[in-house]
Amino acid sequence: MGVIPEVTLSSGHAMPLVGLGTASHPPATPEAFRTAMMEAIALGYRHFDTASLYGTEQRLGEAVAEAIGQGLVKREELFITSKLWCTDAHADLVVPALRQSLRNLQLEYLDLYLVHWPISLKPSDTKFPINKDDFLPIDLKAVWEAMEECQRAGLTKSIGVSNFSCKKLERLLSTASIRPAVNQVEMNPIWQQKKLLDYVKNIGIKLCAYSPLGSTGTPWGTHDVLECDVLKQIALTKGKSVAQVSLKWLHQQGVGVIVKSFRKERLKENIDIFDWELTAEELQTISQIPQSRGPAGDSFVSANGPYKSLEELWDGEI
Repeated sequence: MGVIPEVTLSSGHAMPLVGLGTASHPPATPEAFRTAMMEAIALGYRHFDTASLYGTEQRLGEAVAEAIGQGLVKREELFITSKLWCTDAHADLVVPALRQSLRNLQLEYLDLYLVHWPISLKPSDTKFPINKDDFLPIDLKAVWEAMEECQRAGLTKSIGVSNFSCKKLERLLSTASIRPAVNQVEMNPIWQQKKLLDYVKNIGIKLCAYSPLGSTGTPWGTHDVLECDVLKQIALTKGKSVAQVSLKWLHQQGVGVIVKSFRKERLKENIDIFDWELTAEELQTISQIPQSRGPAGDSFVSANGPYKSLEELWDGEI
């Protein structure tokens, strides 16, 4: 397979524009996980996305160590992302949480560390299921200062956020010394994030899309992307799959994508998107698709929490 294109982040470091997510439902067996990671590296994947919440940091670390030990890849060729979970979204817990992720991953540094959600939970060893009585407003200024400390200390090359609206990014930028390099959000042709995409283009933040195909096969996913008639027709015309058309659309928006498949043929298909283009007419047709946000965020809404509705969580961007 060809080399996956990269984008230079505001931190000065390069991020491959397609990454492989490591969360799966139900969780993959240890052997299936290891096989998928090794196959992905052999195919050319260099960007791997995990999180404290996912419980996959240790397995990913083992696969990376094996691949490096076999000479398949060098550490400096990889781009490893992890995320700060809400129970650790407190100023004094950020650095310890990152250090724990590094121990899990058997790494000396991350390439990207993200604030997973713009909310805090009471500190706890239990990450999931979420106890809605434990929600706390996030002290974003203090948490971000701790994230900046992580970057300055060399524990991570870049820092960013996930699931932040335009308004929350604006609030963060009003006090930040280091701007977030990335905002990882739900994005696909059914939820195009036009307002957010326009906003970040002007402030040097790159978007990275999760659920680029709608997270089918999970309890929270939908089939809206893969069953979209507009995308099906374009895929038929191009001789491509609906998945490839969706991923190509994201790529042509300048957005990174996190794909999630442990099947070798799908791993190949998901990066076979760089030697062809969607036409201006096709892009225009996709832009007219009726929009619908997926269910991301329902778990963070509570009558007793800082966000009492999805409207509040997403600041009207729904």
